[in-house]
Amino acid sequence: MKRTRTAGGVVINVNSGHVLVVSQNGDSWSLPKGHLEKGEGDLEAAEREIEEESGIARLTFVRELGSYERHGIGYGGKGERTDEMKTIVMFLFTTPQDDLRPIDPKNPEARWVPKEEVAALLTHEKDKAFFLSVLPSLR
Repeated sequence: MKRTRTAGGVVINVNSGHVLVVSQNGDSWSLPKGHLEKGEGDLEAAEREIEEESGIARLTFVRELGSYERHGIGYGGKGERTDEMKTIVMFLFTTPQDDLRPIDPKNPEARWVPKEEVAALLTHEKDKAFFLSVLPSLR
């Protein structure tokens, strides 16, 4: 099994208080995140992935939220891919940017979602559990 490291973030819109959620491959929903590129640190990768998956370039770093491990989401948004174990490092960001325009064609849609509705939209159970664990600190 391949072990990889990814980084991403919980992005809160300062105007609405809503949280950014992105569609991956048009068949699943997650918080924005992705694999580190060669020579990239976690924070740098998180900022790049957020911009690619949502078009948000105006981010303010708040703090690190922690990390967790999980398998990739299966093809077609179903089940898990057991060929890869991801360590996912997450950060908290805020942004005044309302407009969402994903750059990465593998992430065709991004949405602002009320905090209380985010977990229900996330596809992977471990993403849901992580978000629910940090939700009280986002209020």
